[in-house]
Amino acid sequence: MPRLLVVQHTPTDHLATIADAVLAGARHPDLEGVEVTVLPALEAGIDDVLAADGYLLGTPANFGYISGALKHFFDTVYDHVREGTAKRPFSYWIHGGYDTTGAERAMEQITTGLGWNLVAEPLVFTGEVTDAHLESATELGGTVAATLTT
Repeated sequence: MPRLLVVQHTPTDHLATIADAVLAGARHPDLEGVEVTVLPALEAGIDDVLAADGYLLGTPANFGYISGALKHFFDTVYDHVREGTAKRPFSYWIHGGYDTTGAERAMEQITTGLGWNLVAEPLVFTGEVTDAHLESATELGGTVAATLTT
């Protein structure tokens, strides 16, 4: 059974709400046969990444960058998983209070270096979380999970 690894740092209610919507999409009943594993960024490690067939990443934009927790995750696994996970499907979500530019750039650079294949438009936004954002988050989770069933 294909495994989707969701690595996230969701320290606020806003981020937890977005993550819940992403997971609802990834675990949609029509998507049979995908195991969804959810780990906080500070707990996910090399074996988790190697055991997964696809990835969803979630982070706030903190001080213009990805969260320190997600950065730590990438620092920990990068050299050990780069070759073995190239071309695997992934996407991500970023929520910021004011600006997400640096976080977006970091996510693009790191995942390009990993050689991962972006399979769904990332959800990136600032400000209040709206119903439209939650619908997009659900679609994001479902889309990435669906790529593992084909």
